[in-house]
Amino acid sequence: MSASSLKTLRDVIKRQSFDAAYYVSGDDDYQKDDAVRQLIDAALDPGARDFNLDTRRSPELDAETLGILVSTPPMMASRRIVVLREINGLKKDARKVLDQYLTKPASDLLLIMTVPAGSKPDASLAATSISLQFDPLTGDRIPRWIAHRATTELGVKISEAAIELLQAAVGSDLHQLSGELEKLASYIEGRGEEISEEAVAAVVGVRRGETQADLLDAVADRNAPRALSLISHVLNQPKTTGVSIVMALSTQMLAISWGRARLDEGLPRARLAQAYFDLLKETGAFTGRSWGSATAIWARAADRWSRESLDRALDSLLEADVALKESRVSSEEQLLATVVLSLCAADDRSAAA
Repeated sequence: MSASSLKTLRDVIKRQSFDAAYYVSGDDDYQKDDAVRQLIDAALDPGARDFNLDTRRSPELDAETLGILVSTPPMMASRRIVVLREINGLKKDARKVLDQYLTKPASDLLLIMTVPAGSKPDASLAATSISLQFDPLTGDRIPRWIAHRATTELGVKISEAAIELLQAAVGSDLHQLSGELEKLASYIEGRGEEISEEAVAAVVGVRRGETQADLLDAVADRNAPRALSLISHVLNQPKTTGVSIVMALSTQMLAISWGRARLDEGLPRARLAQAYFDLLKETGAFTGRSWGSATAIWARAADRWSRESLDRALDSLLEADVALKESRVSSEEQLLATVVLSLCAADDRSAAA
């Protein structure tokens, strides 16, 4: 979610002053669903929802049904809420009704329209509503989101070490992060303590030193024994697959290749970590870990790889990605072991140095 949309949503809820219509778009379904929930919770008393909350799939609505939905007055409440999901699928006759309604919306109805991830925004609806766009959080914002979810929404404290380990174990999937945080909050309930690194290890089932980030570090350092020992641990972690590991490795090797080129062009090594951070802000690339952790290891590793070894590494990762997606791999662990050995092979002068 963009920072401006987040501020808009929080201001609306804080002021309890709602506009007539909200257009909710973007590629992060968790944040979109959460924003809809927050608007409903803030604008409508739970006891009034049976008669005053309608949630519909737009493709199933005809013009008459939509007209009734937006013209029905609230019952024993100050407002009604209508949520129209998949608004981009609204039929032409129903769309005419919606467009006409938005020219003069009712003061006692809060209309929320959402679009699925990957959909092209509707400029007309965005212009006649309050537009809230929810895009996937970049790696630098995930730790702040974890802290906010824990402290503000769940009412528990969480240490920086626990945040780092949780992100390393789960990644950027907000649905999964939220679920793990709820389990962690229950785990420490009544103990009067914060969520610690030890609590994350106990609940999530991953210890420091055994995360995907640790595997990426070992490959960046060309430490084959260490990387090989971590493959099974990482594959056993929630929602981790051979494909996701290859994606994270590919991003890392592309980044190291980019850094190697910058060093060859004369960029001082001391400035490389900041250059990486600037690059991530421009691209929002999938790192498989926090940005701080990623930029530090990439800067450390860039001058350990030659251009030839980086080219070979990227070729190996492309072949692995194709093999995994073609579903002809008998063992993801064996394929990843082969890739790791190929990437870490010290067969050029740069690696030997």
